[in-house]
Amino acid sequence: MTKLNLVWFRNDLRCFDNQALCSAIEHANKIGASVAAVFIATEQSWVKHDMAPIKQDLIRRRVNALVQELALLNIPMFCIEGQSFSHVPDIFKQLSQHYSLNVFAQREYELNEVNRDSSVNTLLNEQGSELILCNTQCVMEPNTVLNQQGQMYKVFTPFKKAWLAKLELEGIRCFAKPKALTNNIQHLAEIPTLKQMKEGDGSSSSWCVSEHEVLEKMRLFCQDKVHDYHNSRDFPAIDGTSLLSAYLSIGVISATQCIARLQVEHEQSWCLNQTGAHTWLSELIWRDFYKHILVAFPKLIKHQPFQEDTANICWGNSPLLFAKWCNGQTGYPIVDAAMRQLNETGWMHNRLRMISASFLVKDLHIDWRWGERYFMSKLIDGDFAANNGGWQWAASTGTDAAPYFRIFNPVSQSQKFDPKGIFIRTFVPELRACDDKDVHWPHDGVKGIGYAKPIVDHKWARLHTLEMFSRVKKPHEENLPLISVSEKTVWQDKQNKLF
Repeated sequence: MTKLNLVWFRNDLRCFDNQALCSAIEHANKIGASVAAVFIATEQSWVKHDMAPIKQDLIRRRVNALVQELALLNIPMFCIEGQSFSHVPDIFKQLSQHYSLNVFAQREYELNEVNRDSSVNTLLNEQGSELILCNTQCVMEPNTVLNQQGQMYKVFTPFKKAWLAKLELEGIRCFAKPKALTNNIQHLAEIPTLKQMKEGDGSSSSWCVSEHEVLEKMRLFCQDKVHDYHNSRDFPAIDGTSLLSAYLSIGVISATQCIARLQVEHEQSWCLNQTGAHTWLSELIWRDFYKHILVAFPKLIKHQPFQEDTANICWGNSPLLFAKWCNGQTGYPIVDAAMRQLNETGWMHNRLRMISASFLVKDLHIDWRWGERYFMSKLIDGDFAANNGGWQWAASTGTDAAPYFRIFNPVSQSQKFDPKGIFIRTFVPELRACDDKDVHWPHDGVKGIGYAKPIVDHKWARLHTLEMFSRVKKPHEENLPLISVSEKTVWQDKQNKLF
């Protein structure tokens, strides 16, 4: 039976800086095995986990490109249409009928993925083979950045300090792209019970999928736009972000590659505060932080709040208000523009993610998990750890969360970060005739033609949020509620009149 080292691509869809690929080749040379690759689409599990159709399409397009890139290395690739994670062990069982397998892959940390890998490993062990997992999803492996008590940091700033100290001490390593193999297996055995990959339902055609093109985008960003990143990243009308998050989420590039490029391009400033390079580095460290938190506190994978007392908050959870938020019909221009950008493009600017998330939780009093799920169902760069961490931050339920009494005012946020209303007018055409002042709040004076009325009064919603949180944060205090009975009646009447 042919010895085959199989590289199982998951969220590391690249040839450069791929430890699993390099390890499979190195090991094959030692034992005289051939090397091949496999990607298994598990659409049922993707849908169950709310993966956006546009992200599914990006993955499929990227895999098709990866097949061609691996072919240049003389490495053939299985592209298998599976069903769900539970179906994956059966696929490897069929493969093991044709080959003596060793499987190499990048470790994943979510619960269902861990269980899937455990089942595959058990099956392979029964066949005398093994699953070799590489810890390269993060720049720093989880459980290696700990406090003096050997525990995971619960706040980002000390985590970042320790992370940077570890980086300075150990450095980072990017794996080179392997050279083309000679005398490698060229034809893979057919697996007639499995379908070939099919095209995705969403369209990601505006996003390139060539590894070379994505690497060039990253290099150009580090060479040019990162200089002003700390000044421009919060303004959605400005092309000031990297637009690399979708590629990081499926592993066309790695965060390690990004940091290595920063060090090359900004040798003197990449680790200095108040520079664009260091600000972007901080964003990359946030990605590690949320992955580390997920591993240290697995309850988060089950969508439980990090701060246990916030599980007792009584959310309003109005389906009508939620639908208006989803559709960008809240009457708050910056929120509506953000949601329409998400719905139309599958991407949303990070500042807008914070504004729209805060609005859902602290203005509409809807459980953050509703928004978390909706974002995942739409985002081309949806990543469980980052999405969960961001939503819990906005909802003041997570680690390093914003204090619950800090509540974004959507109008002042709009005035600050889209001062001329350029972004708003791009996605809310009803307001294109408004001047730069009225575009942020078109309900006084000049009104947007056909634009939605505000579905909530921010002033009163803010007070209600303070009451909701204070009841679980300070349950034993005997103070009067933040909103009196008479005030609450007025507030509820205001809400009713909005509909």
